[in-house]
Amino acid sequence: MRDPAPSQPQALVVDRLSDRLAALLCAQIERGTLQAGDRLPTEQQLASSHGVSRTVVREAVHQLKSKALVQSRQGSGVFVAPPPQNQPLAFDPAVLTSVQAVVHVVEVRRVLEGEIAALAAERATRSQISALRRALKAIDTAVAEGRDGVAEDLSFHRVIGESTGNPQFRLLLGFLEQYLREGMRITRGNEARRTDFMAAVQQEHRAIFEAIAAHDPVAARLHANEHLIRGEQRLVEGGIIDGRRRKAAAKVARSAAVRKTKH
Repeated sequence: MRDPAPSQPQALVVDRLSDRLAALLCAQIERGTLQAGDRLPTEQQLASSHGVSRTVVREAVHQLKSKALVQSRQGSGVFVAPPPQNQPLAFDPAVLTSVQAVVHVVEVRRVLEGEIAALAAERATRSQISALRRALKAIDTAVAEGRDGVAEDLSFHRVIGESTGNPQFRLLLGFLEQYLREGMRITRGNEARRTDFMAAVQQEHRAIFEAIAAHDPVAARLHANEHLIRGEQRLVEGGIIDGRRRKAAAKVARSAAVRKTKH
């Protein structure tokens, strides 16, 4: 849906009307069509202009308020807020539209998770290692029961983040989950078609766990990086993502293997 010109409001005729209206108004604020201090049209004006109910308008405005984009002034209406000094972290929603786009988020995750695993290996307590062992077992149980194990997989990596002792890593991994969950379901569906894929995934998880349990940060970093690189390679081999990525992924994998032989 393209944003309408201010003089030619566009009726909204799709599902989740409040989300669409919120996105439209948000885009107008980002472009400067609506600037800080500008008063939004009234509920009735917005409802009439875009062919939606006032309830839809209220829900859309509530979304803008939750993002600190607009603020109410009692008796005066709703106004565009000044730009916040600290912008909240957000990714382009386009990363949810295809597996190819989700790979970009996986690359971000790969940069982070190697270091997170290394810190976990240095700092994990006995109770955190026990929690990680339980999380690993939960993945194996899910696979054995024929479930995709996505929730359990995400939980395993979340426990690694918690094992660093730095709560910001847990929050950061939790943020990434919203962009990874659907892509991981596709990944797991691909891996479930081949027993060698599933065996490799389980072995990679065990290698990460064992390195952390052994308090070996070098091995933990290596195994975490290899796990994500090989996951991308499996998507290429399964025909899920563009094969042109194979060469780049393979190059990174070879570099990781070289580093492994040096330690």
